[in-house]
Amino acid sequence: MNALDKAIAAAGSATKLAELLSTSAMNVSHWRNRNGGQVPQARVLPIFHATGVTPHELRPDLYPNPTDGLPK
Repeated sequence: MNALDKAIAAAGSATKLAELLSTSAMNVSHWRNRNGGQVPQARVLPIFHATGVTPHELRPDLYPNPTDGLPK
């Protein structure tokens, strides 16, 4: 299970995650299927706040340390 799938599971469904992020379920589907689970940079922190999936899990290329992007 990749990090986006983990976030979807935490939200309850892809549709619920989309609602939490004020975006469409189609966008979430594109991130999952066309982008190989990679979410856009601007969505990393909102997904973290909505689901608890860490920025490092979602985008280790942007948040290389496990605590990057977490509140201090």
